[in-house]
Amino acid sequence: MLGVLTGPDTLVTAADDFGHLVHRVPHAVLRPTSPGDVAEAVRRAARQGRRFAPQGRRHSVFGRSQAADGLVADMTGLRTVHPVADDRVTVDAGATWRDVLAATLPRGLVPAGLPDYLDLTVGGTLAVGGVGAQVSRTGVLADNVLGVEVVTGRGEIIACSSGELFDAVRGGLGQVGVVTRATLALVPAAPRVRRHLLVYPDLPTMLADQRLLAREDRFAAVQGAVLTGPAGGWVFRLDAVTDGDPAADPLAGLSDDRRQAQVTTMTQLDHLDRLAQLERALRANGQWSLPHPWLTTFVGDAAAGSVVAAELDRLVPADLGPFGQVGVSAFRGRSITSPMLRLPADELCFTFNLIRIPATADPADRLVADNRAVYDRVRAAGGTLYPASALPMSPEDWREHFGPAFERLRAAKEAFDPDHVLTPGYEVF
Repeated sequence: MLGVLTGPDTLVTAADDFGHLVHRVPHAVLRPTSPGDVAEAVRRAARQGRRFAPQGRRHSVFGRSQAADGLVADMTGLRTVHPVADDRVTVDAGATWRDVLAATLPRGLVPAGLPDYLDLTVGGTLAVGGVGAQVSRTGVLADNVLGVEVVTGRGEIIACSSGELFDAVRGGLGQVGVVTRATLALVPAAPRVRRHLLVYPDLPTMLADQRLLAREDRFAAVQGAVLTGPAGGWVFRLDAVTDGDPAADPLAGLSDDRRQAQVTTMTQLDHLDRLAQLERALRANGQWSLPHPWLTTFVGDAAAGSVVAAELDRLVPADLGPFGQVGVSAFRGRSITSPMLRLPADELCFTFNLIRIPATADPADRLVADNRAVYDRVRAAGGTLYPASALPMSPEDWREHFGPAFERLRAAKEAFDPDHVLTPGYEVF
């Protein structure tokens, strides 16, 4: 039976998210426990003339899963991980990646395209695409979904593994349907990994090695970061992981400062759950509950050096915070095939992310405005947005963002959510 909650505390919780920047109070929170419940919830919203938004762990950063005076569905009641096969697993959309790994890792398997943070839900990750450290090797999560069960804006339950609806729900920001179940491709995972933390003297040297590694694919996962140095200035670091002990030296030919390299061996789970330590630190000092004005983008190879250097010159380290970082990671653009995830045209691309964790809430509004200015500069340089970002976007911005894919998304919207019931927080239509 579909639960309906209208208590003040429940509504206030549903009006918040990880960003703590936007607060839209819903009319009610629904707690479905089956796909049929989700379908009924969508139909109820349509009958009442309200908008509908699914919520998982509410890890969006700008109110994207909220619905002012609408109906919000708490999807965490749908979290079953079904039996694991040799190359795939079917999971309910409210399951977290931690739930999924608990079932697959004992079999020596992990989802291809696994995101970096394990406490996201499968459905929420799929709606934005899902970018992780292995993107150059496996693509994003949305590229590795073999099939989905979807509740459309008409309240219909449809299973699909190709076609218009399938393409529109993978990275389509929840605009045409609510994913209730997904079948994920699995890949082998070694029980232990070797992690290499490499330090670079400057940005150009780090970017050059990243280009080399993206083309050669000698590491299972690679991520670059720019961090605030202990004495001011920037520290340039590469985090590269191999499965087990490779036969050849994976660091051969790289230009890092080898004296500062740190090489450790750890379990696969410890590596995949590496952000847990940061979360514990932020919870302990109270920063977890502060605003998180994050910005995530893609920049083409030709512009990456100049764009990142210019933004580092503008960036105030205090706005990044001692726990924050600038993420800069190279990947092959052809690794990503989901049509709704928009990339620069270059063969190689870079993620360029501002993971801001300021020590107080005071600069939040200013940093959101700054995100918009940074995005405009990235866009002018041929870059694109990864939609899990804290900045305002108009329908015109989204039309430009999706480019040629916008008409496909619009057509799917009219076919599967003609009354525009679903996921209003993105303000796409």
